[in-house]
Amino acid sequence: MVAHSRCYNGPAMTTPARRQYLRIKQQHPDALLLFRMGDFYETFDEDAKIVAQELDIALTSREMGSGQRFPLAGIPYHALDTYLARLIKGGHKVAICEQISDPAASKGLVDRAVVRVVTPGTVVEPSLLEERANNYLAAVVIEGEEAGVAYTDVTTSNVVSVTQLTVASLAPELARLSPAELVAPKGQEGALPQGYRLATLEQGAFRLEAARQLLLEHLGVATLEGYGCEQLPLAIRAAGALLTYLADNQREALARLTGLTTYDVSGTMVLDAQARRNLELFQGGRWGNPDHSLLSVLDLTKTPMGARMIRRWLGQPLLDLATIHQRQEAVAWLHQDVRRRGRIVQTLGRISDLERLVNRARGGTATPRDLVALRRSLEALPELQAMLQQGDDAMAVGWLVRRLPLCQDTAALVSQAIEDDQGLVGEGTVVRPGFSPELDELRLAARNAKEYIARLEGQERDRTGIKNLKVGYNRVFGYYIEVSNANQSRVPQEYQRRQTLTNGERFITPELKEYESLILSARERLEELEASLYQQVCRQVGDAATQVLLAAETVAHIDVFAALAEVANRHGYVRPQVNDGVSIEIVDGRHPVVERTLPPGTFVPNDAKLSQEEGHLVVLTGPNMAGKSTYIRQVALIVLMAQMGSFVPARSATIGLVDRIFTRVGLQDDLATGQSTFMVEMVETANILNNASSRSLLILDEIGRGTSTYDGLSIAQAVAEHIHNSPRLGCRTLFATHYHELTELAKTLPRVRNYNVLVTEEDGNVAFLHRIVPGGADRSYGVHVAQLAGLPREVIHRAWEVLRELEGVRRDGAPPGRRHRPQSKQLELLSPVPPVVQELAEMDITAMTPMEAINALYALQRKAKGGA
Repeated sequence: MVAHSRCYNGPAMTTPARRQYLRIKQQHPDALLLFRMGDFYETFDEDAKIVAQELDIALTSREMGSGQRFPLAGIPYHALDTYLARLIKGGHKVAICEQISDPAASKGLVDRAVVRVVTPGTVVEPSLLEERANNYLAAVVIEGEEAGVAYTDVTTSNVVSVTQLTVASLAPELARLSPAELVAPKGQEGALPQGYRLATLEQGAFRLEAARQLLLEHLGVATLEGYGCEQLPLAIRAAGALLTYLADNQREALARLTGLTTYDVSGTMVLDAQARRNLELFQGGRWGNPDHSLLSVLDLTKTPMGARMIRRWLGQPLLDLATIHQRQEAVAWLHQDVRRRGRIVQTLGRISDLERLVNRARGGTATPRDLVALRRSLEALPELQAMLQQGDDAMAVGWLVRRLPLCQDTAALVSQAIEDDQGLVGEGTVVRPGFSPELDELRLAARNAKEYIARLEGQERDRTGIKNLKVGYNRVFGYYIEVSNANQSRVPQEYQRRQTLTNGERFITPELKEYESLILSARERLEELEASLYQQVCRQVGDAATQVLLAAETVAHIDVFAALAEVANRHGYVRPQVNDGVSIEIVDGRHPVVERTLPPGTFVPNDAKLSQEEGHLVVLTGPNMAGKSTYIRQVALIVLMAQMGSFVPARSATIGLVDRIFTRVGLQDDLATGQSTFMVEMVETANILNNASSRSLLILDEIGRGTSTYDGLSIAQAVAEHIHNSPRLGCRTLFATHYHELTELAKTLPRVRNYNVLVTEEDGNVAFLHRIVPGGADRSYGVHVAQLAGLPREVIHRAWEVLRELEGVRRDGAPPGRRHRPQSKQLELLSPVPPVVQELAEMDITAMTPMEAINALYALQRKAKGGA
């Protein structure tokens, strides 16, 4: 399909048409106006330039009655959804202006009006939505040190969610929601987090009294106390502005929002945008590939509702132990019986997107196919409920059974009213026979009349003896009888001539016109009645939306639990113990994403222990590529998974609740704000030190490497000391670094522990064993890594020379320029050390193959755990 600019072959656009366009455009100055003209949607002036650029179509111009030429670009009307999706994805607001009068019947200018306005946060068309993610519209207002947030998804929900929070908590909350569109007061754009598609309203839309009154009228109540937000003025202001924006742009969706709910961000783990990115929750790898994310591992859901829910859970782990344990019980129940889980998953596969289907029915935009999909989905609910009640241990999911409405009346209504195989509404093929006696009578009348006409041709051939007589139909003359010129002498006297052709004549008869009138009037009435009945069914389905949405939410829970159970079964996950302590103890933990990229059984698991007794700040040293970053991230991911209610990749895990995961990982600059790589690093570090609590988990990778060595080392040591010593912090921390001098902190700070990643070296070659062991490393093997990365041989050779020069200067008593080749070396540990660790230090790992070394280390590990 190629969209293009075009000029009309007919009369040029007149001045009245230009005035009509300008009048409508003036009503929607902030939107791209798609102006319907015949078979095209045309854009003009600046809109045409934007559309041509966004859609990569030609931009032309035309004279429009005044001698002046105006830019013009257009798209075919039948390809609207395809091009609309691209405009919305580009962040544009689009006003669609249709011809609302019949061009054939109009004298002069065709009437036109904007029939809908589409924005990124108000789009409802299925083809423009991502099925497995929410499409949130959010509003925010800031005053002083506090902010109000309101949000909804007009395609899946009937409520607006609101909260009031500190400005410091605003960015993480918006990162969680990732709204498709953010509404804010004019003048506050600079105070908001960047990276969102912003729509602004006048300050008046955010006035407290106006917003409160709008909410009261919309909800039909006298007070907001019952919704929990009466004393949250900023939340009320944000919610009022959200409704105002919908009233201006998507009034049909506004009517479907019938509820208001207040939530508190303190009830869930906080994950800011950096943590989400660095932990690769939704996108992974260098290029942000969703297939390399944690979500891609966990999301085995079968329904769109379940997919959206698991995405929400992943971005909002819990702090409430009771709810965590409830989720774990449900996952365990599904995990322990493979056959039962298989039957449930199979049933889930028959359920479509209940949330969006019922909302389309409420909005009057559902197709007959949508209603049939809704019915079939609802018909699966009793079977699903019965499966959840099987077994003596079904109490674990009893709460799901109790909150699963079966919606049998709604399913029966659609079953009685709508055909499975149907055409378009109004053709008489959508509403089932028997649902409406009046419609059945019209069908019968139309069918009898059509059968008469179908028989008429044969009857007239026999009566007249004209063998090639034909009965036909066209829109101009209706039904007619056609006789060739050769048979004109046989035409009966009662035939009335209507049209002369080259090879014959067309006639009508009074009886033929009578039956034609019956057919056409029946067809017209049938179209009206079927459309009316269909809309009636949609309204009745919409009236049941509350129950259907509750069923959808419950199905989503079951779907997520089944997915997590299946993931645990496939990959050997275990149920973690989550408590209100402050320790993290993980035995044989694995990175859930990285292990999936390796051959089965080759990922090297590692333990992690962070506690007041064992040390809550781990300084992790070791070479590049040895696995430090993988290790510290996997600890964070295991904690996050445990608190979302999932099983985890480990042999065992005990997790003390974490209120927030902070990450400072990687080097990147921010050109948009003029921040250098090191400035970004310091800003993120400052955010961590200023906002972390004693219950937080800090993942720090290479603090200070964006500046000179001594500056970086000084900052890194000061940060580590502050985390350890601050009464407000003292939080669990994994601190990966190449500043080996930081290992000295363990001698002076009682809760610092040193760990490093095992490496063997022989004849200048290194092998990374990926095992985390106590002690500090004294080399980073950077030149080895550069060699593995493919740097030219002469560069590597020169790097060795420079390194030996530098090491010679720094080594006491050793003159600069001392030439030597790297020799095999044993692991060096800080003393005093436990006997088993001392035995490890004395082991000549370089004399072993990597597999022999790993087996020897496992033997020592078992010996250590046995009390040696």
